[in-house]
Amino acid sequence: MNSQTRIAIVTGGLSGMGRAIARRLAAHGTVVIVGARRGDDPELTADLRAEFGDGIGFGQLDVRETESCARFVDGVLARYGRVDILVNAAGVYEEAAITGHSDRIWDETLDTNLTGTFKMIRAVMPSMAKQKWGRIVNIASVAAHHGMANNAAYCASKAGLLGLGRCVSLEGAALGITCNSISPTWVQTEMLTKFIDDEVAAGAPRAEVIAKYEASNPQGKLVQPDEIAELVAYLVSDAARAVTMEDIQVNAGSLW
Repeated sequence: MNSQTRIAIVTGGLSGMGRAIARRLAAHGTVVIVGARRGDDPELTADLRAEFGDGIGFGQLDVRETESCARFVDGVLARYGRVDILVNAAGVYEEAAITGHSDRIWDETLDTNLTGTFKMIRAVMPSMAKQKWGRIVNIASVAAHHGMANNAAYCASKAGLLGLGRCVSLEGAALGITCNSISPTWVQTEMLTKFIDDEVAAGAPRAEVIAKYEASNPQGKLVQPDEIAELVAYLVSDAARAVTMEDIQVNAGSLW
């Protein structure tokens, strides 16, 4: 491995935006280590291993658990000596009205989307500070800026990422560490496909459901995971040295 090769951790990198980000970084020479709850499942990783070989690795990671985060990061450091890039894409989504809202949904959502991001940042910051270089990108959501009925836990978790990112940016600035977030609108991922399938199963015509989501922004097209991946690639590059404490909305003109 070239000494100039960047080492990246991507959480939640087996599906959706995380997978697209992992592919984009690996395709351009970054060594990517994907961490996910099912990261040790060979069936989910076989195609990426076949395409990128040693350029991409996988491991079981539960960002909700402090020990899991520490063990995962320590494993990367033991093998590669450093962590240059952290992309926090692990996330969950489950709707519930506030009246009767279960603790389970609240805790699962906050623990994964917000606290898990904090735990991963906490684990990589010492290594980045030591080398005076680091790039951290958190996948937030337009839900961080706008409320949505029946989504208190999700909106709160994503809004929390913005505050967390500002603090990380300030602490990392003098150490060469940047921290930014990306807030997409609806992105055409497996998660959105499930929502569509659920509506179809309830009796709605598939074409109408898809058209509804496409019409949710003025461009009339769903944002693609690869578009988010391209933005991440810029934010983790040397060219983005001065871009920090920023949240970039990829909203296709939609403010929900």
